[in-house]
Order: sequence, then C-alpha cells, then structure tokens
Amino acid sequence: MAFKNHILTSIILLSSFSALAQYGSQKKADKLFNKFSFVSASQVYYNLIEKDFNADYATRQLADSYAFMRNPDSAVVYYKKVVEQPHVPIAYYYNYAQALRGIKNYKESRVWMKRYKKAGGEIKEATFLKDSDFINAIFNAKQQYFLSNVNFNSKYSDFGAYEHDGSIYFASSRNVGVSTKHIYGWNEEPFLDIYATDKSANDSIVDHKSKLKGDINSIYHEGPITITKDGKTIYFSRNNYNKDVLGKDEEGMTNLKIYKATLIEGKWTNIEELPFNNKAFSNGHPALNNDETKLYFASNRSGGFGGTDIYYVDINSDGSFGTPQNSGDVVNTDKNERFPFINNEGVLFFASDGHPGLGMLDIFGTVSDKNNNIINILNLGVPVNSSKDDFSFFMNEDGVSGYFASNRDGGVGSDDIYAYIRIPQLKIEGTVADVTTNESVPNAIVTLLDTNDKQIARLETDENGYYEINIDRDTDYKINIKKDNYIDDTRHITSKGVENKVTSITENFNLNRIIKKVAPITEFYPIYFDFNKFDIRRDGTVELDRIVNLMMNIYPSMVIKIESHTDSRGSFEYNNKLSLDRAKATYNYLIEKGVDPARITEYKGYGEQKLANDCDDSVKCTEEQHETNRRTQFIVVKME
Repeated sequence: MAFKNHILTSIILLSSFSALAQYGSQKKADKLFNKFSFVSASQVYYNLIEKDFNADYATRQLADSYAFMRNPDSAVVYYKKVVEQPHVPIAYYYNYAQALRGIKNYKESRVWMKRYKKAGGEIKEATFLKDSDFINAIFNAKQQYFLSNVNFNSKYSDFGAYEHDGSIYFASSRNVGVSTKHIYGWNEEPFLDIYATDKSANDSIVDHKSKLKGDINSIYHEGPITITKDGKTIYFSRNNYNKDVLGKDEEGMTNLKIYKATLIEGKWTNIEELPFNNKAFSNGHPALNNDETKLYFASNRSGGFGGTDIYYVDINSDGSFGTPQNSGDVVNTDKNERFPFINNEGVLFFASDGHPGLGMLDIFGTVSDKNNNIINILNLGVPVNSSKDDFSFFMNEDGVSGYFASNRDGGVGSDDIYAYIRIPQLKIEGTVADVTTNESVPNAIVTLLDTNDKQIARLETDENGYYEINIDRDTDYKINIKKDNYIDDTRHITSKGVENKVTSITENFNLNRIIKKVAPITEFYPIYFDFNKFDIRRDGTVELDRIVNLMMNIYPSMVIKIESHTDSRGSFEYNNKLSLDRAKATYNYLIEKGVDPARITEYKGYGEQKLANDCDDSVKCTEEQHETNRRTQFIVVKME
C-alpha cells in the first residue's frame, strides 16, 4: 500500500510540475508577444496548443502572431479555429475577415465582416490600406493610443520632444524674447533651436531663457536630440555649421550633420562632429538604442533605397564609431524614412511617407524575429497618424507614454507636440492563502470564466500561491479557485472603469479548509431572510440557538465563520451592503447569546456573488427560489 501511495504521489507531483511549467511557458509567450517578438511567441503558443494548456487562448494569440508576421495563410488557419470557439470576442470575426482579405478570399471575408457588424462591431473603412496590408487593419482594430495636448507649444514649429531626468527637450523655431531674429527663407520661420522645460512645470511660457545652456544652439538649425543615460553626452542634428563656418556641398547647399556635446558644470560644450558626416549629404535625427551601443539616424547618402533612409552605426567601447549600415528594405523605401527612435525593448519606430499610410509622413513600428532581424512594420494608426505629417515619435521607459509631433489641423502652430498614453495589457494577479494559517496555497487551480461560465484560461498558483492572467479591459469575468481539502471560492470581477494607465488588478483569495466533522456533531443549517431585510426571523433563531448550544456546551474549542448572501434582485453594490448587514446581525445574535467573539473568525457578505441556484437576473424565478439565496451559512474553521 505504501508503494502504491508513493506512485500516486509521484504522479500528482509530476502533473503539478507539468502544469506549472506550462503556465511559465504561457507567461513567456505573452511577454514575447507584448514585445513584438511574434516569431518566438508563436512557437511557444503552438507548443501550448499541442499540450492542450489554455488551448483556446493560445490559439487566439497564435493567430494574431501569424497575422503580425504578415503570414495570412497560417493566420487564416488559426483564425478559423478561433471563430469556432464558443463565446469568442467578436473582434476575432474582424481579424478573420482581414486575414481572409490577405489571401484574396474576398467573398468569405465579406461574410465574416457582415457577422462582425451584425454582432455589434463598428466597421471603419481603411481605404488607405492595400489588401496586402491586412496586418495593419488587424493591429489597429482597437485604439491603443490616447492623446493629450502639451502646454508649451508655440505658433511656430515645435517637435522632437525627448524626456530625460524630469525635463522635456525639444526643437522649436519660437523666438520669444530674442532681440535679433534669424529667419529661415524656406518657410519664413525663425531657425530651430533646442529648448528644455521642466516636465512638472505648469507654466506654458517657454522662451529664450529655456534654450540649452552652452554652445549647442547657433544661428542655424539644431535638433532633434538624444541623450545618454548618465546625462553627460548629447547627440544632436545641426546644419553643417561649426566654429563659425557654414559648410556647403558642390551645389551650394548646406546639409545636416550630427554632433555631440558634453555637459560640464551645467553647460553643453566641447562640440564634436561625428566622423561619418560628409558635406555632400545629410545625417540627422540621432537616436541611441537601449544599451547605447548603436546610434540610429536618417541620411540621404548614396547607396540607399531612395530619399532618406534609416541607418545605424556601432559605437565601440572606446567611443569610436563603426561604418554606417542601412536598416534594410523592410524599413526603407524609395521615399523618405526619418526620425528613428528605439524603445527599451529594441523596437525601432520611424516616420515614413513611402509605406502605406493615412497621409504624408506616418509613424511606424517594427517587428523582429528571434534573431532581432526586422521582418515587418506596423502603422501605428489613428490617432497617432493623420492625413498630415506625423513624426518624431518618442516613448518613455514605462513603455506606455511619450510624445510625437504633427502638423495636423487643430494645433497651435505649424508643427505641434502631442503627448500620448498607450493602453498596456491588463492582467489580474493575486495570491491564494489559507485563511487560518495565512500560509500560501501552491498548485491551487485558478480558472478564469466569462459571465456565461465559459472557461477562458486555467492555471495553477506557483510555490508562493501567486497567479496572474491577462484579461481584456471593460469586461466582466468570474474567477474560481479550487484546491483539494479546501472549500471552492468563486468571485465576480470586472475590468470596467479601470484607468488606462493601470496594468494590473489585484484579487487575493483566502481559502477555508474542509473540516472533517467529529461525531456526533450535526451539520449546521443555513438561516434565511425576508426580501430586502436583515432581521433574524423566528425560524432562524431556532438554528442559531442550536449553534450556541453546540459551541458553548459540546464543542468549546470550535471556531466558525459566517457568510451571508442575497438574491439577485437589486444592484450589485446594494446587495453587497445588505448581505454584510445580515452577516453582522447573525454575528451579533451569537455574541449576545454568549459565544466568544474570538471563536468567530469573520463575518462577511457576498451579495449575489454566490447564488445557490440559477436565479440570476436573466432567469424568472419564484419567491421560494429567490429565498433559497437569501441566507446565512456557517462554516467550521477549526474543531480542536
């Protein structure tokens, strides 16, 4: 028998380790997906499907991954499986229709687009996209970016916002407070200078006093910039002008060059021209990658694909520079690619008027494979992009906030800076613990369900009793917790009303152990309440008096817990309060009869969260059926 028990225990442990490993794989895949690493993510999602771990969820993620990798043939295969899932979000009807369009199956695409519209979806005709660019239609199906105005725009050109150490740096042609005004003949505006303003300042007046201190600004154009993490080195664009000499090419044109400067005693000085500059072509718009080993920039040097292209150059450990490399034909076109920016995850963003977009310059992001090769681009869509020029994208280290510039209608000047917030993935997380010992409960089964009790995801808590699950915003869910020898717990949760900047909801669970009753104890029966009342009824006092007798005379060490409930009528908030009143009335009755308060661990109201039958708001029930839910229950927490 001992040998059999050992085998059984081993099987259980292996099963637990396996489930825990698959949960870790899902977390890894989700992290890769959110970093735009769709190739690596797709491999993990495929393995999860093969092992039937949260297969419905993994199938949805795999379909999206193939779509973003511009692989409509594979995307269609998995979207077809997705739309056959019960209670699938209707957004996948839209995604399936777009993927079908990507393989030129327009007839079937129209069928699913009609289903999407019939289910309540809103269709926005993306007439600017070609059929091969179905990926952008999918990526932009749901608005991800939300904009706000900044308070330091002027009537002139303002762009290139870059945040560092509490200050916002930007290029501007404003000339407030300047006695000598230098005008650029191209647009009859003053030449650009670089300014800095305190992010926390409420004062919108940014004049000549806010120009960078030192030698960076000249009588010609400067900006945009990038700064090293230690704040000691700045790279910036400037007309070919250094040491009071204006350089020109053979046709008499002055091109852009990239310079760097050092911060010494609060002033930027020691201006150095970078060695790969040339008076015959322009280099501009510098941007550092996260570990500061590469400098990206825009250039119209020979050997590119046309117009200006995005290049990068290695920064060696000794501070020297390698040979500039073109970023390739996935990024660059025969038109203009400008204003590169690399976020903390290594994603390249840039502006282009050569890729399909909404207007002139649009802002794009890149998708890379597991070897960091760029394999695709994504148009960031509305509202970041418009029918006008949209450019100089910047993202903070938080990955959800930043700036860009646009000359769209409704701004203050010719180019204006806009702040954005990107809605991040929302997750629900928490811990499961023993209510009596407060110890973590590992390997508890956590099941996420929709409001129709359809399973969305299923996983186990880790060794610390921790769990986390990605969820949608503005959606209602249920979470069920199961663990052997514990009483199940199910709760209604919602992501409705959660602020966009919030990335997680915390929901902790405290489970009650199932106590094996020691004879001759008789089961405790629930007591019931009249509709909309919390008074103890006469029939309730009979059971309460029996409990008092058992606790005081027969089982003097017994500890219990009180849980009260309501029927489904009334608002969610009101029922929560009413159930708490019922729990408190029950508690007070027992205490008044002599039960030691220390022997009642808690009294808690659950409102309509734990109905004893199917009488929710969607079902018409008799008064007797509703009464079954208007109850207080007693749970034995400890007998010894």
